[in-house]
Amino acid sequence: MSGSRSAAALIVGAMAGTAVVVAAWPVAAAFQEPVPLVGLVAHVSGMLAGYLVLVALVLMSRWPVLEHGLGADVLARWHAPLGRAVVGLVVLHAVTAVVVWSQISAQPVHTALLEALGWGGMVAATAGTFLLLAVAWASARSARRRLSHEAWHAIHLTTYAGVALSFVHQLAGPDLAGRPALQVLWSLMYASAFGLVLTHRVITPVRDATRHRLRVVGVVSEAPGVVSVVVEGRKVHELAAQPGQFFRWRFLAPGLWRTAHPFSISAPPVGNRLRLTVKALGDGSSRVQGLSVGTRVLAQGPYGALTEARRTQRQVLLVAGGVGITPMRALLETLESRDPMDLVLLYRADRAEDVVFRAELDALAERRRARVVYLLGSDPTLLSARTFQRLVPRLPERDVYLCGPPGMTAVVRRELELAGVRRGLIHEERFAL
Repeated sequence: MSGSRSAAALIVGAMAGTAVVVAAWPVAAAFQEPVPLVGLVAHVSGMLAGYLVLVALVLMSRWPVLEHGLGADVLARWHAPLGRAVVGLVVLHAVTAVVVWSQISAQPVHTALLEALGWGGMVAATAGTFLLLAVAWASARSARRRLSHEAWHAIHLTTYAGVALSFVHQLAGPDLAGRPALQVLWSLMYASAFGLVLTHRVITPVRDATRHRLRVVGVVSEAPGVVSVVVEGRKVHELAAQPGQFFRWRFLAPGLWRTAHPFSISAPPVGNRLRLTVKALGDGSSRVQGLSVGTRVLAQGPYGALTEARRTQRQVLLVAGGVGITPMRALLETLESRDPMDLVLLYRADRAEDVVFRAELDALAERRRARVVYLLGSDPTLLSARTFQRLVPRLPERDVYLCGPPGMTAVVRRELELAGVRRGLIHEERFAL
């Protein structure tokens, strides 16, 4: 296991262990001062909600240790169910807390609710809960289809306000109130989580923008609806971008400057230049097609773990679909290969004219002693286990790097496993998450 993966595993293990301690704390306290079962549920759900929301912030803080060790797609996949769990725990805590207070005070539930709103920080915490519910609504698949990426992103930014609004109520709650050491520890955890977000989502991008001063120096058509954008700046080598990684690019042009989009570099960095390749799939990526030379660029990153560091086997298979060829093309140029059987690229596209970088791929295959196979057409058997076994010798003994549309990559993962490839040897980055 690489150093970054080991460090990430230790951090995740520590966060999981702390979650157990946080959940157990109210249970242990209940042995000293018994509470009704519904009250115990209120205590545990409140403490867990307050802690797990910090874990969710850390996972999406773009902390390089986690981004490089686990990969952005893994973090996003963990973040989504964790966010739903937090919202569920917040609602459970609110309901059970009001119910138990109604029982203790012998008041109707609605009267207990009004009285509870007068407790320390409750009004702010209630406002924060509504903000978290709005984020949960925006994350639902049906709502997300109706929202633009910009609107969805703006709603998600209110998560920080929602978390901050609940903080005073947490310190004033019965599990922390009157325990200064625990209140200080809880405050330090919150400060650390927000510090990571501020550092890696705000301070670092601003610092890099000032240091590197990236600008568009070329826009090249690669295929119908696909362009490569060449970006140049100062001291680009300090970014230490590796083939297979991506940046979140913010182009300071009309219609583009509000949102940062994740695009992989499609070639290893050369001098002070980076190249990304973009297919027109939505409003943002379509506007990239018309970028002007000289446009200023803010690049956050590099991110992602789809790099040679994941390699464990001598032989490698690269599988690309559509514009997913971008990180695969960069890896094809840099992965070590001593024999034509060591390195194989399978490239799936509907039509020959949709193939991107064909001349570059053929030249790289000849120079690197690699094989490139183009899988053209709509026949579903092109991505079957039998096809992979026929085209790729020693398939189960290979690391597989995979990038493409979500539907295609799901099929490829399933068929590769049917063909005998272990799940741990399949490496990918799913930007759609």
